[in-house]
Amino acid sequence: MLLKQQTSSNLNKVFTVEELKKATNNFAKDRILGVGGNGIVYKGILPDQRIVAIKKSKQLEQNQIEEFINEVVILTQINHRNVVKLLGCCLETEVPLLVYEYISHGTLHHHIHTNGGMPWLSWQNRLRIAVESADAFSYLHYAASTPILHRDIKSANILLDDYYTARIADFGASRLRPFDQADMSSLIPGTLGYLDPEGIQMGLSDKSDVYSFGVVLAELLTGREAIDLTLPNKEKSLATYFKASVKENRLFQILHHRVLKEGSLEQLNAIGELVVRCLNTKGEERPTMKEVATELEGFTKYNSRTWAHHDQENNQLQMGEMISEQEDLYSVLMYTSTNYDTSSSDQQSTEISVKREEDTLFDG
Repeated sequence: MLLKQQTSSNLNKVFTVEELKKATNNFAKDRILGVGGNGIVYKGILPDQRIVAIKKSKQLEQNQIEEFINEVVILTQINHRNVVKLLGCCLETEVPLLVYEYISHGTLHHHIHTNGGMPWLSWQNRLRIAVESADAFSYLHYAASTPILHRDIKSANILLDDYYTARIADFGASRLRPFDQADMSSLIPGTLGYLDPEGIQMGLSDKSDVYSFGVVLAELLTGREAIDLTLPNKEKSLATYFKASVKENRLFQILHHRVLKEGSLEQLNAIGELVVRCLNTKGEERPTMKEVATELEGFTKYNSRTWAHHDQENNQLQMGEMISEQEDLYSVLMYTSTNYDTSSSDQQSTEISVKREEDTLFDG
């Protein structure tokens, strides 16, 4: 009862079960937006015609309920333009039902990896989405008295609204934790390809979020999947392949052709180096999320001297060969499982043994 009172005071609205049943046509199958390891998300229509996403979580152990509620209380205090808003919840069920605003254009993952990248996904828009996302994660890390660690950052958990603005979603794995306290839980959340290798051994921290976001940046730059088992061993992991390519001075050979064509040389070199720092195997040597956000914002102010306008003395022949070979360089088969719904196109999630988990829960 105390938890119910505490939660109610912080939410915009506490819904009844009947209200949410009516909104989802009694949780009808045709209202399901997504299914994942954490539960099911339904599309709901409220009496005022607002469309919402209703998350029906899986059963929790009794000792997890209080922690779950306390985290929800904190999440209700988040007010950032690039974070999906938690509108309310229903406390009448054994595990609370969470009601979020509905985000219309699905996941960033879908837009990056469908048909080699959606037509609207120019370099300028890729960079804008990176800036918006980094700003949101920086807010989560620093705006609260106790940092909020997302712990499952990936392109499938970055949604796009009506205006293709980035909106951070799925806080099911999030934890409230001072930066000097790593999470040594036996269950390690996260997704294969995005998960911080050091975090698996030492416990997840704020720098684990930085590592995961570094993989998202690499996705935006290259158009490659975080993990693609159809590729040669050295290319299966995007994080590993990206770092090796920068080290060997081959960054421009792995960039997506639109990024290569539209980005300035200085800009692309600088952001490539930032990604490598985010992917450092040692967490203490990675930048903070605030530093990442600041640097990305700075990249938007670079001049527009692109490959197409580069000086002739800078080996235009070699550049032309690079661009002419772009289809061979960037066409990557998506790694999917037989159980994947290709409309949500998600990666494999991990809990200790890196078990697969189908999500995103908010993919429209």
